[in-house]
Amino acid sequence: MTRNLVRQLTGACLVGAFIFAGTGIGVAAHIKPPKPGKADFPISVVPVAGPISMLIGANGFTGGNVGVSSGPDGILIVDDKLQPYSHKLEARLDDLKTCTFCGDLKFVINTHWHGDHAGGNAYFGDEAVIVAHDNVRKLMSAPQEIKIFKMKIPASPDEALPVITYRNSVSVHFNGEEIRVIHYPNGHTDGDSVVHFTKSNVLHLGDHFFNGLFPFIDVENGGNVISMTRNIGEIIKTFPADVKIIPGHGPLGNMSDLKAMLVMMKATTKIVKDRMAAGKSLKEIQAAGFPEKWKSWSWRITTETWIAVIHASLKK
Repeated sequence: MTRNLVRQLTGACLVGAFIFAGTGIGVAAHIKPPKPGKADFPISVVPVAGPISMLIGANGFTGGNVGVSSGPDGILIVDDKLQPYSHKLEARLDDLKTCTFCGDLKFVINTHWHGDHAGGNAYFGDEAVIVAHDNVRKLMSAPQEIKIFKMKIPASPDEALPVITYRNSVSVHFNGEEIRVIHYPNGHTDGDSVVHFTKSNVLHLGDHFFNGLFPFIDVENGGNVISMTRNIGEIIKTFPADVKIIPGHGPLGNMSDLKAMLVMMKATTKIVKDRMAAGKSLKEIQAAGFPEKWKSWSWRITTETWIAVIHASLKK
């Protein structure tokens, strides 16, 4: 199937990928393809280590951060942003080719199923092998709903589905290093993986890591604040202290940044848990908010939305 035909068939169903905005418990916002002649949000290249780069969009409007390995074997990417930005992502990947005769895109690894990380699958699926956890294919193969954002997401077309899946982990040997893809259950969703570029000493954590930002956790699709907090603690113990970390959203980070997120999650979860134990309603807890030190973490996931996510997780 040609890429133009893929665009025509999948544009409508993958544009429903989301970014986050809102008040209270949050509302969904659809990103539409830019109108002809209008300025587009840029995607910037951030060198990380060795053959690894990070592609990041302005304020996250292009979707989650993309990890790129570019070398003599070709190009491998971790996540592929929102569908409307596939053409711009492809142009950035062309810029990162290390030589004229180096191979094109060979692999796409999805850290999870959400459209801001897997929205480009149908665009790139005719040339690259898509790799993801078993549950990513399962979730993408059927209609889904994220009630907290009032979103109904149609099933993905066949071109967007992972063709290699795994239960616990898988390795890809590419551009001179082992790239380990490891499942961490019931964190951001029930299909999350982290990707370790072993020689380059780089981690892509997907949405297990929002650097300096309140995270979104998809409680309705297997995610939970408690288990995600546990997963982050395990990641900190497992990987090298000097590893460079590509977050799902936010700037390039390190272990200190990840530890700061862990501290925030533990502290804010305790606040919500204590108020629930005291008989406070969700609205009352949201009205009380958090101490001043956590206010800078608010973005599209506002304090009110993050409290709602914690509240939903604790009720589970």
